[in-house]
Amino acid sequence: MSGSKKKKVTKAERLKLLQEEEERRLKEEEEARLKYEKEEMERLEIQRIEKEKWNRLEAKDLERRNEELEELYLLERCFPEAEKLKQETRMLSQLIEKLKFILLETPPCDLQDKNKIQYQESILQLQELLHLKFNVATEILLRIVNMESPCVTQAGLKLLDSNSLSSLTSQSTGITCQASTLADLDSGNMEKVIKDENVTLYVWANLKKNPRHRSVRFSETQIGFEIPRILATSDIAVRLLHTHYDHVSALHPVSTPSKEHTSSVTELVKDDVENVEKAISKEVEEESKQQEKQSHLIQEEKLKVEEEQDDIEVKMSSAEEESEAIKCELEMKVLSETVSAAQLLLVENSSEKPDFFENDMVDLFQFTTLGGVYHLDILELPPQCKPVKGWMIVEILKEGLQKYTYPPETTEDFETENAFPPIEVTLEVHENVIFFENPMVVRWDAEGKHWRTDGISNVSYKPNERLITFSLDTFGPVTLIQDAHINMPYQSWELRPLDVNKVLLTVTTVFTEIQIQIKENLCMLSSVKLKDKKHISILEGTWMTPIPFIIALKEAGLNIFPTRYSHFYVVINNKARMNLSKFNVVPLVEVKAYRQMALLSSTFAFGWSKWNLLCNSTKVVFKVREHLPEECTENPNWALLMFSGDRAQRLKIKEESEAFSEALKEETEFHSTLYHMVRDFASKEAMEKVRSSNCQFVNSVCHMLLSTRLLSYS
Repeated sequence: MSGSKKKKVTKAERLKLLQEEEERRLKEEEEARLKYEKEEMERLEIQRIEKEKWNRLEAKDLERRNEELEELYLLERCFPEAEKLKQETRMLSQLIEKLKFILLETPPCDLQDKNKIQYQESILQLQELLHLKFNVATEILLRIVNMESPCVTQAGLKLLDSNSLSSLTSQSTGITCQASTLADLDSGNMEKVIKDENVTLYVWANLKKNPRHRSVRFSETQIGFEIPRILATSDIAVRLLHTHYDHVSALHPVSTPSKEHTSSVTELVKDDVENVEKAISKEVEEESKQQEKQSHLIQEEKLKVEEEQDDIEVKMSSAEEESEAIKCELEMKVLSETVSAAQLLLVENSSEKPDFFENDMVDLFQFTTLGGVYHLDILELPPQCKPVKGWMIVEILKEGLQKYTYPPETTEDFETENAFPPIEVTLEVHENVIFFENPMVVRWDAEGKHWRTDGISNVSYKPNERLITFSLDTFGPVTLIQDAHINMPYQSWELRPLDVNKVLLTVTTVFTEIQIQIKENLCMLSSVKLKDKKHISILEGTWMTPIPFIIALKEAGLNIFPTRYSHFYVVINNKARMNLSKFNVVPLVEVKAYRQMALLSSTFAFGWSKWNLLCNSTKVVFKVREHLPEECTENPNWALLMFSGDRAQRLKIKEESEAFSEALKEETEFHSTLYHMVRDFASKEAMEKVRSSNCQFVNSVCHMLLSTRLLSYS
């Protein structure tokens, strides 16, 4: 028998294998069932726990709902408060500008002393309100700088816009606030810069009081301070509020000219006005009597001859129209004389020197502030927020934000006299302001209401970086000043037509050439050249009415507008240095010249003449020529005219002549007006354009000539 024969599986063995496989299957199913039941029980337990938690949260929410709604209501009050401040801001800023405008632009004879004092007091009150709001905003900001809890409400700051005095808001919106968001990583101290169109606020808080960190530089700027050791170890904050405008100087006391002096300027015109007013009254009275008499005669005539009724009514209508025309003509004469009086005031010179100023006081008749005011303050750091059992608690001082006195009023407890050295300050000069020389730094004396030069030392200026550094004995408002007459006297000037009712006025000074376009009732800065280089100004391309335009140029450092005191500070010809006995003559000559030049400006070009310096003080000399668009302007054919207010003549000499002479040019005549003088050599088309000139355009050109006083300050 063979051994390779395969062993057969018995039936009992086969049944056993099947039984083991069934048992294994049942076991796996049982394990799966137990696992499923366990997971289901766990899922149900989780659902139960979540439901219980949800129910607890709902109950808690219902419990504190009223409290949270009340808190939300308080937080949302920032929105109506912000809107209210916006409205107040618009009103207050307009008031400040209007009051400032009144003080600067109103003729002295029209502004009473009591009104002037009232306006200055109003400006002071508005200034105090403005800074009160800044103090509140600064205090809010300083109270939150050291909060480290992630659940702290942040009070935001919205700047007060200066001229539109925008809005101060306390934005409480549940935003996370940590010390790292405001504190410098290196020093641990806080700095914050907030910019607006007309205001920039810089705040630095000394949180760590580390004596090694005495240099403060605000991020992304060169503005900063070097503080002494005693301040570096004190609970202080430093604030720099840069208002790009100057309302402080408006508080400077300025003496009002006497009524006797101001009346001497317009005495002649006022007499004419009174005579015209009397003439109007007399004419009206006579016309009334004539109409009554005529009416009586008409009634009698009507009873006699009814068929002549129509003719009588025509006569009545004609008489009434004639009377109305006479009255209108006389009223226009009164208005014209009033305008003339106002124009005379623009070229009026004061025969009295401005108030005496001490050596350290700034004479605002001689100097002007530029670039706004830098309000520098050292403040006591207010109490900081502290976390207590989930709450943030802060002590609110009743007296509000307090200034830190530096140096202290008494220094007896300190060992050395040098314990309170000056503070070094670095400021950026406003980018829209032009300084033709290094600016001077001055501080405001609140008690004397003057700008002063004392208490400031170590001044250095970097014109390319527009940075100025100086040492300040004590903080307060500071500003930069420049000689208001730095561009006077002018080296030359020209008034040239560009188009119909549009001219270009060019004034050349030692430092710059300024071009101004005039059309209708608007003026525009066309270009500014500095030492043969064009300077870009934000004013270029912006059309404004004359007075706002003049103010804008002054605030930009482009002052070519003398005041009634400028002849005391500028070396000029005798036309602006007349004594009071000739006061009524020269202003009339100048005004008449400007008025007539403006009338002719749409077609004729006028220019500076060197002979204007040498002619008699009761006369003016200038160049004139008819402007032809196709004419080459490289070698224009100028005529020299001399004008005394009552007589115009063409001179024989030329600009290149060796000596001055009043000799009349051959084959020319005298004329009473410039208009008739130029008509002798002008084309017919040119005179037609003159007669069709726009009245607003002529008035604007005249106003600009009166404001620059080219014939006296060149």
